[in-house]
Amino acid sequence: MLSVSASRLGFFFSDHHRWLLQHVQRQLRHRADAEDTAAETFCQLLAAQVDPATIEQPRAYLSTIARRLIYDRHRRRRLEQAYLERLALLPEALAPSPEERHLLLEALAAIDAVLAGLPVAVKKAFLLSQLDGLSYAEIGKRLQVSERTVGRYMTQALRQCYLSGAQP
Repeated sequence: MLSVSASRLGFFFSDHHRWLLQHVQRQLRHRADAEDTAAETFCQLLAAQVDPATIEQPRAYLSTIARRLIYDRHRRRRLEQAYLERLALLPEALAPSPEERHLLLEALAAIDAVLAGLPVAVKKAFLLSQLDGLSYAEIGKRLQVSERTVGRYMTQALRQCYLSGAQP
């Protein structure tokens, strides 16, 4: 027997899926990305365990979730592109294999997700420390802040990693 909540969610999906897909496709201009984003939007609604009957403006609610997902997709692609451009500068002998490249891109996406919401300077300080191995003094010079400020940035980033369960 289907629960009332699951039944409502089914009706909610059928009432709004076509509209959401068209709305997202206008923004992305790529059908497969639009389908993925629309599906992920409903997955997030499901994961949040929101009763569709309590949503006063369903299309505004769905478009807000979709807009965040689109922003995340664009940010992730920019990050991947920057990484790939950096790899292109390496001599071929030092370039990672396709498998290693894939794993590194996944790790970058995970780091990006963990650090999401932190100020850009905090992210830069963390990445300069963890990826480039720079000291706080060197990071401070690059970011034009004091060593003490770099320490605060690192505390903030490490706290975020700890709260997410990630290992820095």
